[in-house]
Amino acid sequence: MTTDTTTAPAVRERAARREPLGRLTFAGVMRGEWIKLLSLRSTWWTLGITVAVMALLALAQAASVGFLLEDPNTLGGAELHGAELVIGGYQFGMVTIAVLGALLITGEFTSGMIRSTFAAVPTRLPVLAAKALALVVVTVVVSVVSLAAAYLISMPFLGDHDLVPALDDPLTWQAFGGMAFFFVASALVALGLGAVLRHTAGTITAVLVLLMLLPMILQFVNIEWVQDALNYLPLPAAMAFLGISEFFGANDALSAWQGVAVVGAYAVVALAAGAIALRRRDA
Repeated sequence: MTTDTTTAPAVRERAARREPLGRLTFAGVMRGEWIKLLSLRSTWWTLGITVAVMALLALAQAASVGFLLEDPNTLGGAELHGAELVIGGYQFGMVTIAVLGALLITGEFTSGMIRSTFAAVPTRLPVLAAKALALVVVTVVVSVVSLAAAYLISMPFLGDHDLVPALDDPLTWQAFGGMAFFFVASALVALGLGAVLRHTAGTITAVLVLLMLLPMILQFVNIEWVQDALNYLPLPAAMAFLGISEFFGANDALSAWQGVAVVGAYAVVALAAGAIALRRRDA
């Protein structure tokens, strides 16, 4: 029996050429996460609800601003800024964005799809990074759309009181940019906690407690150190850069940039915890 000495090297050469084609890159992981994110009906529902809530609440606040201005004592000496009325629904929009961040990862654990994902990406961390990047892009886009809708729908009412936010006013962009940043941070906090808890209802509950319920409860605890700590929770910290006037709340303990740093730190810590959980625990 004879052996073709030219066949084996040719086969090895073809196999070597094919090997890089099967190697999964971060661009491939990113593409997969985009497909998963945009193919879910829950994604479009939550994004649509976010835009609708922001627009409708901006309209409601702008339409009622006349009642606020009728009685000067209502404002308590604060100088009302139109940008705060435009972003008036950000606390509710924050909830829907956080739900999206949670569903993006907990849905895979619930369905079992995460096993296939980790089989394709054994190192796991690129999956979390790709999900975070996709979530940031989608959140920024929906923030811009929400702001545009809220601005346009409230403009006729705000114009009657000379409160249309000027687009060349730094305070306007502080409120608008701050809202988008807070949405992104809320989404990333939910994503990180979802990687840790791996349960949709548990993650959404934990996020709501951290972002909304805890500040509401602690504000009634009349203990000095509790009130001091309250300023460093995500929502009160966000008020440091979103509260242009004092009418809708403020944070006397933090400056605007300190508030940005505190809110950003929550997102970083949540993602770090999620990364550790993904690396150390089985799917």
